[in-house]
Amino acid sequence: MIQAGATVAQLQVQSLLDPLDNRILLCHALGLTRVGLITQSDRALTTDEAQRFNALVQRRLQGEPIAYIVGQREFYGLPFNVSPAVLIPRPDTELLVELALERLPPRSKVLDMGTGSGAIAVAIAHSRPDAAVTALDVSQSALDVARSNATLNQANVRLLLSDWYSAVQGERFGLIVSNPPYIVAGDRHLSEGDLRFEPQGALTDHADGLTCLRTIIAGAPMHLETGGWLLMEHGYDQAEAVRTLLSAQGYTEVQSWRDLGGIERVSGGVFGGQLPQS
Repeated sequence: MIQAGATVAQLQVQSLLDPLDNRILLCHALGLTRVGLITQSDRALTTDEAQRFNALVQRRLQGEPIAYIVGQREFYGLPFNVSPAVLIPRPDTELLVELALERLPPRSKVLDMGTGSGAIAVAIAHSRPDAAVTALDVSQSALDVARSNATLNQANVRLLLSDWYSAVQGERFGLIVSNPPYIVAGDRHLSEGDLRFEPQGALTDHADGLTCLRTIIAGAPMHLETGGWLLMEHGYDQAEAVRTLLSAQGYTEVQSWRDLGGIERVSGGVFGGQLPQS
């Protein structure tokens, strides 16, 4: 336990945590920037500050994600509020944003399915103010977080409570994106690391991992403009299955893209204007 009187410098060399985690929590507990850790290295902690820092360290030692402890995570160069109501935005998902921005026509309408924290929708809206971005989620708590992030980043996003396409019947979009639940039920990763603390309903479909992807793929032709792209993030081993689903529904230019780790992380296709036969 850290005692009152310990200095900022001492706390950076005497820690039970990873050095980066330790610095983040120290900044959070003391209200310092990373520069402040250097310029105020001789600062001694008060009793209240020591207690506050100890509490944060204990939460991290118990496995709670740093993002939930400090309530924020950076994504696509922007700050995002996070809570246990939403998934923590991850760098891999920035690939989906990049692909979307490359394929988004001027002054087009965009639909983000299962928006969670709003990371994808807000990043797109912030980068392309000319786009009309709509974001859906079945969780009101998630939408509340997404709304706070749209405000935080001065992004114009329409947020709707919706079970997939139910709230946008009759609407069409130039681009649809989604990072849906895709982890297979019972996958060991659900009980490891940060995933233990994240909302399970946003991680897994409690089935084969493809349920939500099938729903999105099947419904998108009713909501895409001709020539519009559907882009979806999926699991590390699901790219071939997702491409097969897209091709079976008549999408063209079906392909997958690799993330920075070399894993096929996003797949998508173009709606050609022909609705699939029912």
